[in-house]
Amino acid sequence: MHDFMYKILSISRKIIIGVSDWFYKPFSKYISLVTFRYGFTGGLNTTLDIFLYFIFYNFVFKKQMLDLGFYAITPHIAAFLVVFPITFTTGFMLAKYVTFTQSKLRGKKQLFRYGLTVIGAIFLNYILLKFFVEVCDIWATVSKIITTVIVVIYSYFMQMYFSFRMKNKSKA
Repeated sequence: MHDFMYKILSISRKIIIGVSDWFYKPFSKYISLVTFRYGFTGGLNTTLDIFLYFIFYNFVFKKQMLDLGFYAITPHIAAFLVVFPITFTTGFMLAKYVTFTQSKLRGKKQLFRYGLTVIGAIFLNYILLKFFVEVCDIWATVSKIITTVIVVIYSYFMQMYFSFRMKNKSKA
């Protein structure tokens, strides 16, 4: 079973890299391959996230409260709680095996740092949305767009220079 899963993941990785690199060609003069792959895999993971959220919210929880007996969870939060671990995992795998492949950090360290980066992104989303909507009085959707741009930039640099940092080659 382990060998089968490894082969499936290896084939999936090759396909994703092949498709990403094919789309990269027209952009190669303007941005680096790593930056393009980050956007490509981030787009894939975001699409998966929205798709799974839609399925869980509409068809699994059927837009109904999830009654745990001791606590009731709204369907939109229940869907988020189920989907988040899935897309956290796929996001990490895409970053590690497709985008930031040159990192020499150990996998456990990468995963821990990736987790910290994601926690930071969630916190940053919350703070920026509160700020733009409640302090600056900007429409919620416009605030979400501004926030998303800022959080994507934050996440890119945190993953590039922290989660999947490459060892300095100049040290001897």
